[in-house]
Amino acid sequence: MAGRIEKRLAELGIVLPSPPSPAANYVPAVLTGSLLVCAGQVSAVPGGEAMKGKLGDVSMEHGQKAARICAINLLAQVKAALGDLDRVKRCVRLGGFINAKPDYAPLPLVMNGASDLMVEIFGDAGRHARTTVGVAQLPNDASVEVEAIFEVA
Repeated sequence: MAGRIEKRLAELGIVLPSPPSPAANYVPAVLTGSLLVCAGQVSAVPGGEAMKGKLGDVSMEHGQKAARICAINLLAQVKAALGDLDRVKRCVRLGGFINAKPDYAPLPLVMNGASDLMVEIFGDAGRHARTTVGVAQLPNDASVEVEAIFEVA
């Protein structure tokens, strides 16, 4: 039987993908005490490549969609690590890396694609601290990468 968070995902029409294996020498998530620290996830769609392109060359909407996909991929890693998304007590922090031209200013609006999804899924427990950084390049020219820390039961 699906838990509360799985039901919420279904209401939103979100199907979690199989989480990808790490691309280098790291693990996708580390549980330490009551915190689950998740490695950055890029905007790869299931069975496909990451949404690519540099913000400023691609639209803000493209970036927001990419950030949302990153958040979905994070949740897939959380489910793989915990087995049950209902163990998440709150989203503590998101860190966003936006592949952007040097003069691209609305980085926080792009990152809202991930932040808004956490609130849609977890309600007030999805409100989090956040860092958003513009970067010159991401792996495979991905538009966005997002990392997370969750408090878990």
